[in-house]
Amino acid sequence: METTAAPTRPVPLHPGLPFLGNTLAFVRDPLSILHALQRKQERIVHLRIGGRNQYLVFQPEDSKHILQENNRNYGRSPAFEVLKIFLGNGLLTSDGDFWRRQRRLAQPAFHRQKLAALADTMVAETVDWLDTLNPSDTRQPVNVSQSFMDVTMRIVCKTLFGSDTNGKLDGLSHALDSLNYLANSRMLSPIRFPMSWPTPHNQRSKRAQRQVDTFIFDLIDQRRQQHEDKDDLLGMLLSAEDEETGERMSDQQLRDECVTIFSAGHETTAVSMAWTIYLLTQHPDILARLQEESEAVLGDARIPSAEAFRRLTYTMQVVQESLRLYPPAWIMSRRAREDDHIGPYTIPASDTALVCPYLLHRDPVNWPDPERFDPNRFAPGGPKDQLHSYAYLPFGGGPRLCIGNQFALMEMQILLALFVRKFSVSGLPNQRIVPKPLITLRPNQPIQVILSKP
Repeated sequence: METTAAPTRPVPLHPGLPFLGNTLAFVRDPLSILHALQRKQERIVHLRIGGRNQYLVFQPEDSKHILQENNRNYGRSPAFEVLKIFLGNGLLTSDGDFWRRQRRLAQPAFHRQKLAALADTMVAETVDWLDTLNPSDTRQPVNVSQSFMDVTMRIVCKTLFGSDTNGKLDGLSHALDSLNYLANSRMLSPIRFPMSWPTPHNQRSKRAQRQVDTFIFDLIDQRRQQHEDKDDLLGMLLSAEDEETGERMSDQQLRDECVTIFSAGHETTAVSMAWTIYLLTQHPDILARLQEESEAVLGDARIPSAEAFRRLTYTMQVVQESLRLYPPAWIMSRRAREDDHIGPYTIPASDTALVCPYLLHRDPVNWPDPERFDPNRFAPGGPKDQLHSYAYLPFGGGPRLCIGNQFALMEMQILLALFVRKFSVSGLPNQRIVPKPLITLRPNQPIQVILSKP
């Protein structure tokens, strides 16, 4: 990649309003602005959003520079300070040496062989959930956005806490879901009162946080007293030991990682699955091919073996293509610690660099006809294998690549294969679904479908 120590050109500035810059336009319709900027074919553009200078890059190689090659120069942006209030100092919000230590401790829990032990739980929970979806009236639409929220919540709670949640899952799930909703609300609010102020929003946040903390700290204490290893994620985190120091996580660190795993692994998977089903309502040919593969590989066993799902290659292609069109983490921000150079341009220290998977995934140079839903892009040896590694970033990149990426892909593959084995889907005639870029890339309204037998 071209770099120079003596940049000579100012970063092109996207025009905006006095004082407000691009803030209002970006809040109103960020995706339209991003598409317009991409069409100008600049390498980097200077935006002024929320009183901060932000620098958006467009090329995979520059995204790699920020996220990987020069990642130590880029820390968490100010946006993460809001999430830290709710999530604590977990892997998503922590930085620097502390983050590196936590990543080393948590990484073994997400190795492939460890995740394989959780697949049976995913399969069983999905089968039980599908039994509840049988509509009494097949003419009535089903809200799959909410349905996938329900099942991913059960899966993440069971894989994280195991059987210790028996009898308490509903209360814990509700509190964790409230915490996630309130964090989203505060992040998007233009006015943020200090958490010490007794506003209704703050009071609800504190109640939900107390409920979550009481449950998790009690569970950690119970596990420590039992002195036995369990194969859920909490058990793996409890036994994780720093290879360099021999230290293990404190109770507070365990709490923060548990809440982070829930928040990152629940909503994003549910939203991605809802988008996938929406795409299938528009492409019955792809749905039919999915059903053929599911029937051939899984057969009619009520609870197929977890091993069988690894052979569902086309199902995984559908998941990957859905994540291309609708990446949950649609934009990523990093704050520069020192001046950095992108070709002849400078990103000044303390300003923010933006990497946008939503745009990278729609670059017509790398993805011809980018709006077309085509799982064959991800066929073995197909077009995806010929691209720059940072042309496709559904889980980020570099050292901060989402630690749960394999967990999420395995979960989506299981959910999708079992769903299409049991149901065909069709969309509602007047339902207009468009992306709504909040913290994650949600649909503008709940996605509703008609379920029928395959």
